[in-house]
Amino acid sequence: MPAPENSEDFPLQEARALVAHLMKRNPLIYWADLLLNLVLGWGSFYLVMETEPFSIANILFFIVSSFSLYRVAIFVHEIVHFKKGTFKSFVAFWNITAGFPLLIPSFTYYGVHNDHHRRDTYGTTEDGEYLPFGAEEGWKIIAYVFLSLILPFLFLARFLILTPLSWVIPPLGRYAWERASSLTIDLAYRRPPPTRLDGEYWRIQEVCATLYAWAGAIMIYQGVLPFKFIVVWYLVTLTIFFMNSFRTLGAHAYRNPGDVKMSVPDQFLDSVDVTGGMLSPFWAPVGLRYHATHHLFPQMPYHSLGEAHDILVRDLSDNSLYLAATRRSLWHALTTLWEDSKLSQQKN
Repeated sequence: MPAPENSEDFPLQEARALVAHLMKRNPLIYWADLLLNLVLGWGSFYLVMETEPFSIANILFFIVSSFSLYRVAIFVHEIVHFKKGTFKSFVAFWNITAGFPLLIPSFTYYGVHNDHHRRDTYGTTEDGEYLPFGAEEGWKIIAYVFLSLILPFLFLARFLILTPLSWVIPPLGRYAWERASSLTIDLAYRRPPPTRLDGEYWRIQEVCATLYAWAGAIMIYQGVLPFKFIVVWYLVTLTIFFMNSFRTLGAHAYRNPGDVKMSVPDQFLDSVDVTGGMLSPFWAPVGLRYHATHHLFPQMPYHSLGEAHDILVRDLSDNSLYLAATRRSLWHALTTLWEDSKLSQQKN
C-alpha cells in the first residue's frame, strides 16, 4: 500500500503558504553548529586515543566523539540541498574536515539524493535510498542494521584500493562509479553516469579522499600513528553507520513495492516525523527527525523544520493528514514498520 487513498486531499498549497517565510538559510547557524561539533568530535577522538581503554573517561570521550561526528556527517544531507553556487566555502570546509577523513565526500550523496526527492523515482527501484521494508520480510530490516558492521571496511577499500586501480583500469572505474560511489541503502543500486547534479568537482573529491586514506595507512605503517587509530576510526564510523541505519528505518514507512510513482503528498504520507523523545536530536540530528516535513519542503533549512512542524499542526485548517505521518518516538516508528512488514507477509 503506497499511501492512503485520500492523499490528494492533503492541503499542500495551504501548507506551503503557512511556512513560506521559513525558507531562508542562516549561515551563522550552519557554521556555528558545524564548528562546535567538529571540535567536540575530533577533540574527543584524540582523547579516546590518549585515555586508558574502557575507562570511564575513555567511554565518555568515545560517546561524545561518535555522536558529534555523526551530526557532522549528517550535514551532507543539507549540503546536497544547497542551491547551486551557494555555501561553497562551507561545502569545501566540510569535505576537508569531515567528508574526506570519514570517507564520505559530498559527491557520494549528490545526484543520488536528488533522485530520492523526484516524483518519478521516489520509492521506485531507481531510488537508491528506498527499499520496501514495510512490504517485505522482517529479516531484511534486521539484515540492513547489521550491514553497518562492514560498511566502514567497504568505504575504506573503495578509496584505498578500488580508486587507484580504477584510474588505470577503465572498466573498474565504471564499476566504482556505478556500484561503490553512493550513500544508498539498496545494494543492487546502479548509479547513472555522472551529470551536473553529481557536482562539478567529484573527481577532485575522489582524489582527496584517496589521499586521506593512503596518508592514514602510510602513517600507521611507519608508526607515526598507532594502530589504535584505525581501531578507534572503525568503531566511531561503525557507530555513525549503526545510528544512521536506525534513523533511516525510522524515516519512512517504506510501503511502496517499487513500481508506483508517488505524488508529493504520497511521499509525505510514506515518510515519518518523530516529534517526541529527548534523544531524538541525537539519533536524528540536523532536523532529520522531521523527515516527512522535509519531503514536503526539501529546500527548507534544517533549523526551520521544527518551527514549520509546529505551525502546520497548529494552523492548518485540517491537520489530520499532516499528523498521519507523525510517530511518537523512534521505537514507535520502528515497531510500526515491523508490524507493516508482518501484516504484508500475512496478506501474501
